[in-house]
Amino acid sequence: MGASTNKPDQHLRYETQYKLDNPDGVKALLADYTTLRQRRFLGDMAACDILIDLNRAIELASLTGKQYEALRLVYFDDLSQTQAGVAMGITKQNVHKYLDTCVVKIADIYYYWASHGEGYGTTKGAV
Repeated sequence: MGASTNKPDQHLRYETQYKLDNPDGVKALLADYTTLRQRRFLGDMAACDILIDLNRAIELASLTGKQYEALRLVYFDDLSQTQAGVAMGITKQNVHKYLDTCVVKIADIYYYWASHGEGYGTTKGAV
């Protein structure tokens, strides 16, 4: 995964910025989703790669329909958790629980990729 361009410094910058093998790194990446989508139109091929990998990780994470809907509404459609809850007919707290589960599942995919040498380093055991 990742690093399909000839500019490894861009990929290294993103791997440093987003520790994708843990939930906090995945949350940071998701929070920057709109910015990364814009950067790809400015020629940032690393942003393209990381978005492709994110979409693949989401596919592989086996999210339920409700989990994916919460993820889409909050991170891709830029709604607040309260607004997403209203749209989904659930409480903000349930949206939060769905999102927490999503980022753990997505981080698990990145951790698997990293531990199998598929492009991402792990933060486990880092000093």
